[in-house]
Amino acid sequence: MPPDQTAAAPGRDFIRDIVEADLKSGRVKSVVTRFPPEPNGYLHIGHAKSICLNFGIAKEYGGVCHLRFDDTNPAKEEQEFIDAIERDVRWLGFDWGTHLHHASDYFERLYEWAEHLIRAGKAYVDDTPPDEMAKMRGTLTEAGKESPFRNRSVEESLDLFRRMRAGEFANGARVLRAKIDMASGNINLRDPVLYRILHAEHPRTGKKWSIYPTYDFAHGQSDAIEGITHSICTLEFEDHRPLYDWLIANLPVPSQPHQYEFARLNLGYTVLSKRFLTQLVQDKRVSGWDDPRMPTLAGLRRRGVPPEAIRDFVGRIGVAKANSTVDLGLFDFAVREALNKSALRRMGVLRPLKVVIENYPEGKSELLDAVNHPDDPARGTRPVPFGRELYVERDDFMENPPKKFYRLSPGKEVRLRYAYFVTCKDVVKNAAGEVTELRCTYDPATKGGNAPDGRKVQATLHWVAAAQSATAEIRLYNPLFTKPDPDPANLIAALNPNSLEVIKDARLEPALADAGDAPVQFERQGYFVRDRDSAPGKPVFNRTVGLRDSYAKA
Repeated sequence: MPPDQTAAAPGRDFIRDIVEADLKSGRVKSVVTRFPPEPNGYLHIGHAKSICLNFGIAKEYGGVCHLRFDDTNPAKEEQEFIDAIERDVRWLGFDWGTHLHHASDYFERLYEWAEHLIRAGKAYVDDTPPDEMAKMRGTLTEAGKESPFRNRSVEESLDLFRRMRAGEFANGARVLRAKIDMASGNINLRDPVLYRILHAEHPRTGKKWSIYPTYDFAHGQSDAIEGITHSICTLEFEDHRPLYDWLIANLPVPSQPHQYEFARLNLGYTVLSKRFLTQLVQDKRVSGWDDPRMPTLAGLRRRGVPPEAIRDFVGRIGVAKANSTVDLGLFDFAVREALNKSALRRMGVLRPLKVVIENYPEGKSELLDAVNHPDDPARGTRPVPFGRELYVERDDFMENPPKKFYRLSPGKEVRLRYAYFVTCKDVVKNAAGEVTELRCTYDPATKGGNAPDGRKVQATLHWVAAAQSATAEIRLYNPLFTKPDPDPANLIAALNPNSLEVIKDARLEPALADAGDAPVQFERQGYFVRDRDSAPGKPVFNRTVGLRDSYAKA
């Protein structure tokens, strides 16, 4: 059975309005969309918006969505990326069925169409060196200069183009350009490159080809071949649409698709440039494409973000025409909303401070009932061990607390969750004056966390029994950048040196020692998931997101 393709509840947006109008008018009989990634890296959260939009619209209107790899640059493409993209799209909850395509499927037909343009006098082979060609394209205020090879004869261009295909020339020696208008106000129409020489082995076609089509040439024609009714892409391709339309109009394509642009996703404290993400991986500033600090879908999955949270987030931000930056807090909110419903509750002490309950019998231990989910009684309870020696969170104790500190301090009584009321009686320190242990007493009459005399306490703390606790490594993740809008010209300098904190000696309740892959909430700490680096008896947990919810009131 294919994965669930349920996205967030669709709202009204201009893309859906266009689709509905096209169906109503009869311009299209059925909807065909596509998601066309280039396999030169892993998908990131920005791609998720496009995935949800293209697959979501196809599903909502009874159509189909193709997954098509734009595999036109073998120098940067790898099978690893192809496999990762398929895996991530499925994980996000979508399936393309039999509609898996590649631009390389159409290389022969694209080549024939390139020759068609040459024969029609609308394309020519140019020998101009790349640097010089770039200067000759002009600027936004100055027209470009025509290449001295622009009026090369059809016969000569055809001969050279065929020899380019045969592999006679070196990389960069020649290109095929469309002959449009070097004075156009749109630089994309100033005789754009359609084919370049590239002696590189392709993941699918091997060494068959020595020339490869550019994205601009392959993109629209692939849409036409597949009968795409709505070619949906982000705003940076808006200026490319006239070229898209020119090629469609001047080639014998089997259909006439149209391109529609929407605002890409920009997220605070996040950079979605694939080039920069590749640099982070290559420079080993992160552990890989699936490092939980990365905004890749693989990284988010490893960090414990559920796919339904991403779909919900994309649904919340909607589809618009104007670019904007989304607050990272809204993404965290969507993640908490999803995990709050699904994650079982457990107790884990990240920075342990030992507590000895002096009036609890030595050698005794007991099992107390703890609820698995406070909002879902059907999920039952679990036993947690309790004994004379415990660990509490170091941050839950202050020797000289300020007025509104309600947790443990000398003489202060607090509740241990699911257990008893305890009172701090004494503090043990080492030679350096650091607190190493608390000496406390407990009230046996408060078992379960309630006092029969009705007295109240102002704080409830989580804890674990020292003897039965499991030692774990905890990885706490913070934003990868120190600013919500890092300077694109100096991204390395904006990297957050504290984006990862590793705690080696956290203590967890026994149920977490060999936990599965399902996310859990460490009470009062946040949501966590077991990392693949875990070994039997040596768990490693990644924090997905903390419990603080700045969007609750909003």
